[in-house]
Amino acid sequence: METDRPLWRSRTWLTATAGLLGLTAVLATVAPGGERGFILVWGITLVSVLCIVVFTAIRVRAERANFERELAEWATERASQAERLRIAGELHDLVSHGIGLITVRAAAARTVAGDAAVVEHATALADIEKASRETTAELRRMLTVLRQPGAAPLRPADTFADLPAIVATAESAGLTVAFEAAEFGIDPDSTPAAGAVGIELSEVSPGVQLTACAVVREALNNAVRHAGPTAARVGIRREGGAVIVRVADDGPRGEWRAEPGAGRGLEMLRERIASHGGSLEAGRHGHGFRLCAHIPVGHADA
Repeated sequence: METDRPLWRSRTWLTATAGLLGLTAVLATVAPGGERGFILVWGITLVSVLCIVVFTAIRVRAERANFERELAEWATERASQAERLRIAGELHDLVSHGIGLITVRAAAARTVAGDAAVVEHATALADIEKASRETTAELRRMLTVLRQPGAAPLRPADTFADLPAIVATAESAGLTVAFEAAEFGIDPDSTPAAGAVGIELSEVSPGVQLTACAVVREALNNAVRHAGPTAARVGIRREGGAVIVRVADDGPRGEWRAEPGAGRGLEMLRERIASHGGSLEAGRHGHGFRLCAHIPVGHADA
């Protein structure tokens, strides 16, 4: 609820009415009797009514203008807060993914020994260079948009068709990702195409698709950062009036040292899902971690 939204409250008319009734009562008490007194009372009352109406209308108009200014300032502040949250979310996704991928590839390459080390080190360096260039390019794009609105195109919003690409990016960071086709009705050999995950795109709004993809991306990024080159399972299905997204990993292998995070990713994701009227469950699952998001498809997009 928008409890901080300014409310229109004006007691001017109530005050004016009370004042008019009081004036009429006083005049009726002190005025002389007879027809002359009656005319005097009603004459003064009529003039007073006209004056009060004019004064009240001017006062209410000024109050209304002041209220509209407060409402405009409130709306501007709300929009600014929403934009700051959006930018924070994009920066979080961008930095956590790019830096996480670099960390995992460097750590994984360091564990390889023998004849395979030369090839693995070369491949890891190539992956690290690619991730660094992509992260730098995205940061420049975002900074350009912030400095000059409209000067640079925004990245297209993710849809279900982008899920295979999101998974492929996580796999390039060292994860072994599998779709649970039996449970979720997803084709594990799907390619980036409409309907690839077994859900008609026309049945789910773009906002819900974007949020579902954000769940998968955040969960896989967290797995990369906290569990390293481990196994993960991604599932997404339609259940009644909601999209259910589940992502689970097997936890860190060996002596992998988790990369600490700021802890804002899940919080922002939970707020994002709540804006659709949904919920997010996140916690330990066996030796690993699991996210389960319930996103209603009938709720208006935020």
